Amino acid sequence: MSYIRRAKRELQLLWRDPLLAFLVGIVAFALILFVLFPLISVLIRSFQTQEGAFSLVNYRRFFTFRYLRSALSNSLFVGIATGVAGVAIGYIAAFTITRTAIPGKKVLHILFILPIISPPFTSSLAILMLFGANGLITKGLLGLKNFSIYGFKGVLLSQIFTFAPVAYLTLRGVLESLNPTLEDAAMNVGASRWQTFWKVTFPLSLPGIASAFLVVLIESLADFGNPLVLAGSRFPMLSIQAYLEITGSFNLPLGAALAVVLLIPSITAFAIQRYYLEKRQYTTITGKPVASSSKLVSRGARKCLQTFVALFALFVLLFYGTIFLGAMTRVWGYDFSLTARHFAYALSVGFDTIKDTLVIAALATPISGLLGMLIAFMVVRLSFPGKGTLEFVSILNFAVPGTVVGIGYILAFNKPPLLLIGTLVILVLNFIFRYIPVGIQSGVAVLRQIDPTIEEAAQNLGADGMTTFRKITLPLIAPAFFSGLVFAFVRAMTAISAAIFLVSARWNLLTVQILNEVGSGRLGVAAAFSVILVAIVLVAMVIISRLVSGRAGGMKALEISKEL
Repeated sequence: MSYIRRAKRELQLLWRDPLLAFLVGIVAFALILFVLFPLISVLIRSFQTQEGAFSLVNYRRFFTFRYLRSALSNSLFVGIATGVAGVAIGYIAAFTITRTAIPGKKVLHILFILPIISPPFTSSLAILMLFGANGLITKGLLGLKNFSIYGFKGVLLSQIFTFAPVAYLTLRGVLESLNPTLEDAAMNVGASRWQTFWKVTFPLSLPGIASAFLVVLIESLADFGNPLVLAGSRFPMLSIQAYLEITGSFNLPLGAALAVVLLIPSITAFAIQRYYLEKRQYTTITGKPVASSSKLVSRGARKCLQTFVALFALFVLLFYGTIFLGAMTRVWGYDFSLTARHFAYALSVGFDTIKDTLVIAALATPISGLLGMLIAFMVVRLSFPGKGTLEFVSILNFAVPGTVVGIGYILAFNKPPLLLIGTLVILVLNFIFRYIPVGIQSGVAVLRQIDPTIEEAAQNLGADGMTTFRKITLPLIAPAFFSGLVFAFVRAMTAISAAIFLVSARWNLLTVQILNEVGSGRLGVAAAFSVILVAIVLVAMVIISRLVSGRAGGMKALEISKEL
């Protein structure tokens, strides 16, 4: 009864501002329609036959056929291995950046995050050019004839290169939040450097390490581009098998069942990761930070760490240098004479694809950014029944593999009155609702640091809820808003796992075009498209960064609110 009374009271308060109440209802309806409905559609279809009758035949087939079971075990094995290796590399890189005086930190940071803003299968393309049958290293330098990069080793290498930077970003934030004077204090009372690291630094980093591992595991399970290029037929993986069942065998129910099976470990890892973030957050409350004397790392250890970080940076340069060189090479592996014909082909034949990608990203990005901030405002500042459920559903797509989302959109929006298949609208909606979680979480984090009395003062002076959000809240959370814009734009330009199910003859994406070129053996053209795509993303990030730096008012207001 107390819950019912509280819900009734919250609804009464919300209805004092009818426009705000209407927006809450619209957002809730949109999340149900474009997040929950596709997932429910996948679940329902997985329990049907080709004719639509209820049946468990798809799950029986999964448990019966060893090939399908191997797809799950391979995906989990690769995900765990990628998580362990990615977190190890990310932690070493983050520790080196935050605890040693390594030269060129800004350059190294840019190199480390470059794989994040690239198409997810850029590393696969570079690996093929370096270690494939006509690879620069395998054939050109080593003269190997029977070496194959396909299978476990190729997928693992590409995913480590792609997702280790994700772990690096997470762990760098964790290590920067740990006051290094605690380490100095431990050594001042007699602890060795090794003891200090294992007794102080590492235990305080554990929640971040666990969170980074789970994030990388989720990303690995959801990865589509790298396995599609490098897994091969002898190393099945679940995301690819679900795609092949739909596009190759035209068995939509079995593809849906495999998508549900893939969803289970992803959602489980997501739930555990959320638990670690909320329940196991370690903090060090030491007042104003004091500069560290950096005694934790000895001279020899510093050289080893810096050498490791430099080698990873060199691998990044090697991979992207290979792609750029491949785009300028006539026939990779045979004729290395320079040519611009791949770029000419990409800019002529692929011009419509480039235009389509930019149009879709330009439409999805601002809507995703504004919707993310609006949902963050609702979660932090409003009270209404089901608020926790709304927040969970709004960030649920972070945990859902793109393959599942793509299949869900095919099933949910292929009949009137929601016949959206093959249209621009379905691609834009997919990107909006798939990539708002980062913007929401950024907005929530910033809003919780802003004193709500600022907004209450505006409302006491006569402003309604939406005017307060537009005039007061949104300027205050401008940094989080632009952070959400950057993420949404980058993902809209580089995503493929869900979009590959939704493209059509009228609307195509650069990532799908690149994958088609790789599948056709035109690596030079694929490399040219990749260079163009990365260049567009970098230019867009610079423009958005300039816009952020120009919003000093928002940052200054944030500083004022902290002092109040």
